Parts: sequence; C-alpha cells; structure tokens
Amino acid sequence: MATLAGKVALVTGASRGIGAAIARRLAAEGASVAITYARDADAASQVVRDIESAGGKAIAIRADAADAAAVTAAVERAVSAFGKLDVLVNNAGTAIPKPFEEATLEEMDRMIDINLRGVLVATHTALRQMRDGGRIITIGSSVGERMMTPGLAAYAATKGAVKMFTQGLAREVAARGITVNNVQPGPIDTDLNPVAGDWATPQIANTALKRYGHVNDIAAMVAFVAGPEAGFITGASLTVDGGTNA
Repeated sequence: MATLAGKVALVTGASRGIGAAIARRLAAEGASVAITYARDADAASQVVRDIESAGGKAIAIRADAADAAAVTAAVERAVSAFGKLDVLVNNAGTAIPKPFEEATLEEMDRMIDINLRGVLVATHTALRQMRDGGRIITIGSSVGERMMTPGLAAYAATKGAVKMFTQGLAREVAARGITVNNVQPGPIDTDLNPVAGDWATPQIANTALKRYGHVNDIAAMVAFVAGPEAGFITGASLTVDGGTNA
C-alpha cells in the first residue's frame, strides 16, 4: 500500500545523494514530488526520469538554497504544478570541512545561507501553502547534537540551529496538525562525504557499526516520518548514524 498516495512533496537539493534517494522513496510511496537543484540540471532530470519510469510524477525546479527569492518561487511553483503541498523536506545543505581558523567568511556565510537561512525561507513559504496535517522534515546532522569530527565546527553550528528551530516550530504549528521533525544522518556515503574520502576514517571510527550508511537509510526514515504512522512524532531529532552518538 502506498502510504503517501495523493500527497505532494517538495524536496530541496534533490539532484543527487540523500535528496535524490528521498525523492525516489517518497514517489515510490505514492507522492507527487517536486525537487530543487542548484546547478546540475542533468542530474535533476535523471531523478525525474527515474520517478516517471516507475510510474510516479515529478518535476525539477532550479533554485539555489542560498537564494531566498528562488526558494520562495520554487515552493510556489510546486504548489502550482500539483495543486497543493503536504510534505516539505528541507534537504539542501553543504559542508566545507576544514579547521575553523582556516575558514573564510565567505565559506561560513555559504553554510549559514544554505543550511539555516534556506531552511527558514523554505519553511516560511511552505507553511502558507501547506494544508493542515502536513509534514515538515529537515535533514540535520548527528554533529548538530554531538560534535566529534574535527573540521566541522561551523557546519555543526548550523545543524544545531536547525535542531532548535525544529523544536520551536513544532509547538507553533501543532494546532494545525502539522508535524515538524529533524532527521540527523551520521556518516552517509555521498559525493560530498564519500566513504573513500580523506575525512572518512575518523567518522567511521566514531560509529558503533564501524561503517558508513547508505542514502536509502535516510530516505526510509524520511518516508516513515512523512507517513500516517508518524502522526504523534513532532519536535523530534531522529538520529540515523550507525551509533555515532551512542
């Protein structure tokens, strides 16, 4: 049974990695899916084709998560295309791993603009369009709760902010039956954080399972939180990290 049949979802930053896996999983559960991408139109088009070839509905919208006007327009276009919005997944994010004292102001601004400001803008716009009983899900990080990996101090700060935003907003929109949750991945094998990368060794060492996770591990959690069985879960930070924070 398709748990999201008849629902409309918007997934930001979904041309690759975790976002693409989330988009495909939500579509497999029956949702019509709009995805945003910043630069790689070909990759975004491939995600749409994958969904359509499996019998689903999807569109791709170019919108850099750091561009507030573009993010706002993307939410509105998704609603225009599919007639409503039931699920927002704030997935777009970036990390620039390096010792904090070596980071430039531009790099810090980029992480803040995408990881935090972009989440605020997308959520602010979506709430005006979302029906009662909707779902807002943000992809945070296990380092937003417990920080053990050198080089991610500024990134962890943005994800910690997302965690607190989730808790605060959950109380504000509860009367509408809208749930707000934060899914916190640990080390997941993606282009931005490959299992063969230079930063992989300390991350693997910090996990209980001594390995990286797969993008589908995150997509499965998001699909559950977006579905009807998660209606009593809100304001939560749900960690999927192989025991990194255990």
